[in-house]
Amino acid sequence: MILSAAIEAITAQQPKEENAVWMVGEQLKDMLRQEPHMAEIVLRDLEVPEMSLEHCEKKIKAWADQHKVGNFACVTPIRAEKIIREFYGLPERDVDPTASQEDRRSSKFIDLTDFF
Repeated sequence: MILSAAIEAITAQQPKEENAVWMVGEQLKDMLRQEPHMAEIVLRDLEVPEMSLEHCEKKIKAWADQHKVGNFACVTPIRAEKIIREFYGLPERDVDPTASQEDRRSSKFIDLTDFF
């Protein structure tokens, strides 16, 4: 199953200690459990060295550093999820890319291909 393979790939990239890279992996696993249709994208991306959990964590840290207040930096789970989705090219929450065009039309998003 693709979901199991994606979770195994994430686990393989996680360090043994529970540090920031490990936490990115845990959040990504949680996201895939909630939205298993994204597993194939993540599995493919994790095969590319530049798309590793470590590189994703660096993007999250960069955001935190840019928004630091004094000596304090923090990234909320919602912000981290948004960065993870952008990094791996995952759809927004609850948007299934495998949904039919008619299903997508009924959503709040505009499909630009409708104008062609």
